[in-house]
Amino acid sequence: MRQINHYVNGRLTDASDRQAPVFNPALGVQSGNVSLASQREVEDVIQIARQAFPSWAETSPLNRARILFRFKMILEERMDELARAISSEHGKVFEDAKGEIIRGMEVVEFACGIPHLLKGEITEQVGRGVDAWSVNQPLGVVAGISPFNFPAMVPMWMWPVAIACGNTFILKPSEKDPSAPLLVAQWLKEAGLPDGVFNVVNGDKEAVDVLLTHQDIQAVSFVGSTPIAEYIYSTASAHGKRVQALGGAKNHLVVMPDADLDMAVNALTGAAYGSAGERCMAISVAVAVGDVADELVAKLADKARSLKIGNGEQTGLDMGPLVTKEHLAKVTGYVGQGVEEGAILVVDGRGIKVPGCETGYFIGGCLFDHVTPEMTIYQEEIFGPVLAVVRVPDYVSAVKLINAHEYGNGTAIFTRSGGAARQFVHDIQVGMVGVNVPIPVPMAFHSFGGWKRSLFGSNHVHGMEGVKFYTKRKAVTARWPEGDMGVEFVMPTMD
Repeated sequence: MRQINHYVNGRLTDASDRQAPVFNPALGVQSGNVSLASQREVEDVIQIARQAFPSWAETSPLNRARILFRFKMILEERMDELARAISSEHGKVFEDAKGEIIRGMEVVEFACGIPHLLKGEITEQVGRGVDAWSVNQPLGVVAGISPFNFPAMVPMWMWPVAIACGNTFILKPSEKDPSAPLLVAQWLKEAGLPDGVFNVVNGDKEAVDVLLTHQDIQAVSFVGSTPIAEYIYSTASAHGKRVQALGGAKNHLVVMPDADLDMAVNALTGAAYGSAGERCMAISVAVAVGDVADELVAKLADKARSLKIGNGEQTGLDMGPLVTKEHLAKVTGYVGQGVEEGAILVVDGRGIKVPGCETGYFIGGCLFDHVTPEMTIYQEEIFGPVLAVVRVPDYVSAVKLINAHEYGNGTAIFTRSGGAARQFVHDIQVGMVGVNVPIPVPMAFHSFGGWKRSLFGSNHVHGMEGVKFYTKRKAVTARWPEGDMGVEFVMPTMD
């Protein structure tokens, strides 16, 4: 049985006393054990990261960037190895795993520009003989807590910008699929990153709570469900830390009557069923406007029934298994609840069997029609391949529906009308909006984040929002007077 431990101070550690099983979800068998760090172990890692901070903070931004450039070259060369590690523990198909890595690598590329991004501002002669300027300085030891669904990409939303800014970093990945971050850690050392700058601590709530409360942790980044995001935010901020905590989603895609229906159907199919729906940006609600619903549902049903499902480590598939047996039971339960509450189950993916993977955690694409806002499958984030169609009479009703939901992560509209699209972008109360783009995940040089209960904290991730989050601004005012200036008792002013 494979033993998966931590990566601390430039090396893999010994096993912890507590362990948790790691599974291959396509086969439904245990593939390893992962160490769960104790409070003392996490405190020791924080001490190591704190000791590594002064030297790393003094390293020039240019030299930090050069290490990231070398890491990027290694990542490009070994992308298939990392993708296989993701597929074997998460279950997503190999091509999707590579796509995840590429999107994460975009943040590394952005962070390689840190010598430019860290530049401050200067105003000469703000007063007679007085200059003023600002500088951006690192915080210290920062932490990232990442989810199971993107074991490579989401951590790369955090640590490249954090360490490029001069911080040291502790990553607490999901214990469900811990191997990918450990590969990244080893490749960073190979690229020249000093020991103690990037550390990986596997664990559960015991480890998380240390990161949220320890006095030497300056900031915490999190991506996961809304209840946990709210807990992360309230706990860490109460202990004086900066927090960016991205929560859950219920992403809607509006199909207007004038939309290219085949384009919309293809977009919905990929956005709803890709990665088995285990994406925070997955489309889980199709809003059919006017008389488009019947044809839309018929075409979606054909697509859902034709999905190619199997072991994600193979190529040429559309969808793999869900991540755990428990999550499969949860998603299956939501489907049953939708039927009980009166939604029409057009395509039922429950009970699917994949040859050679009969004990895997598989469910096929599920499609509901005539879903209403009162139903549980509309209100809650299912995080599985379940698409709900809600019928509304007009554009105004579609906007009202979306804006009334507690989540505001991502949304999209499919239409041929530039006017309707522009109005939608203006009206909608959601953090990320797509126009004829089903999954509007911004590029790394823009920020990623939702509104309402999809985000706790004032900062989004990556882009300049990330640079601001991982640095503190220092303002300097200076003059070099000649002679005695005398005593000043009034508020100083500039002239």
